[in-house]
Amino acid sequence: MRLRHPDGQVVHLAYGTNVHPAEDLPGILAQLATYATPMRERLGTDVLGLGLWLGAGVAAELAADAALRRRLRRELDARGLEVVTLNGFPYREFHAPVVKRAVYHPDWADPARLRYTLDLARILVDLLPDDAARGSISTLPLGWRDPWNGPQVARVWRALDALAEGLAALEVLTGRTVRVAFEPEPGCVIENTLQATVHLARVDRKWVGVCVDLAHLACAWEDPVTAVHRLARAGLPVVKIQVSAALEVPDPGGSRDVVARYAEPRFLHQTRTAGCRHAFDDLDEALDAGPDGPWRVHYHVPLHAAPEPPLQATTGVLRAGLGALVGGPIAACDHLEVETYTWNVLPPAQRPEGPQALAYGMAAELAYARDTLQDLGLKTMEAR
Repeated sequence: MRLRHPDGQVVHLAYGTNVHPAEDLPGILAQLATYATPMRERLGTDVLGLGLWLGAGVAAELAADAALRRRLRRELDARGLEVVTLNGFPYREFHAPVVKRAVYHPDWADPARLRYTLDLARILVDLLPDDAARGSISTLPLGWRDPWNGPQVARVWRALDALAEGLAALEVLTGRTVRVAFEPEPGCVIENTLQATVHLARVDRKWVGVCVDLAHLACAWEDPVTAVHRLARAGLPVVKIQVSAALEVPDPGGSRDVVARYAEPRFLHQTRTAGCRHAFDDLDEALDAGPDGPWRVHYHVPLHAAPEPPLQATTGVLRAGLGALVGGPIAACDHLEVETYTWNVLPPAQRPEGPQALAYGMAAELAYARDTLQDLGLKTMEAR
């Protein structure tokens, strides 16, 4: 789905496919037919954008085989789907029964992370629409914070130099530009935009920048305008936006039973009290400690539907973040991905019943994001 900013910039809006578990090409093609096509039809748009997630195994297979890449591109085109961005954060098995901290491995000190990311870049240049200005890949914020030592840091810097060299070589080979965006997340080496300006100070900004996940920004209790200005002063480009909302708990003491329904075994749900005065690596730890509220929980909730009362969603931060990044006189970012990967672990009463309900729910999220961008002055346009 494309919109046009008043400055003339084309803004791409997509939905993130890491909500789906498929990790081989037949499974990925099946999910396109099961979810993406019904979403496009539900939204009444000629072309639907995907923030495609490819696990490491299928990424290596596609990167090594041009015929497979052509097949994937044909399948996308036939269904009215386009890809300008890939989600390179989860490496594999993102829908295992227990993921938790495993999602942060391999980190950027491990050569496997560089290989995977360059595989994704090789794939993306063949999936990009002919008229797309560039492609983007979001990735983890270097790694989990502990352990993080001197040798790891040295390996990371070598990896980031090699990443820039690989992306530059790919541009020479193909004529297409791909940038990689590091995504601050609570609990990681880069938790917030201030840490991004420190840990990414030496990167080549032509190829490397930041992915602003608006749920993560909320959980870090960052003011969106201040955060965007901080990145701009540091010269770090915002390459991609994850359009997401976190769970907010105004009164934990009075809503413990409701909050506890969101404590689940698959994903990590980092929890922060106001101003990050108290920090917990998972929701159950916060429930055990019981600090005063409000809390913000790294739990991506559907954008268009309020959580179970008295809980709330951080859609105020989402709207302010989009206003700061896209709603100004110049669009600071043109790649947006709605990334609610938690649909299948929502409390049972809120989970969609069957593929059609999930497709329609995700379509409603995209409609919410589109309408918010229209409120900021953007206009929908034909994709091609």
